[in-house]
Amino acid sequence: QVQLVESGGGLVQTGGSLTLSCKRTGVAVRINTMAWYRQAPGKQRELVATISSVGSTNYADSVKGRFTISGGSPGNTLYLQMNSLKPEDTAVYYCQASGCFEYWGQGTPVTVSS
Repeated sequence: QVQLVESGGGLVQTGGSLTLSCKRTGVAVRINTMAWYRQAPGKQRELVATISSVGSTNYADSVKGRFTISGGSPGNTLYLQMNSLKPEDTAVYYCQASGCFEYWGQGTPVTVSS
């Protein structure tokens, strides 16, 4: 079993920055991709950013140029550096790992005040 534990969420003003962390523990399994998702109140969960096992990254258009995903290799923490935050970035942010199965963290809330 794989456990993912996110941390780093909180309250920040518009234009501020936060760094989210996701620590992976448990059985060593092959993970092909790690990702950050978010779910705003009343909305569906959406993909924010992904990083592959070879370090390739992809971002949602809404966060390109502002967010950076890094880490996630075996034994290393996954990060999401978020800059120039906007009120529409307010959501619960989830870490996900994909291999033969999908694994999810419990989420960490981010609130951006205007």
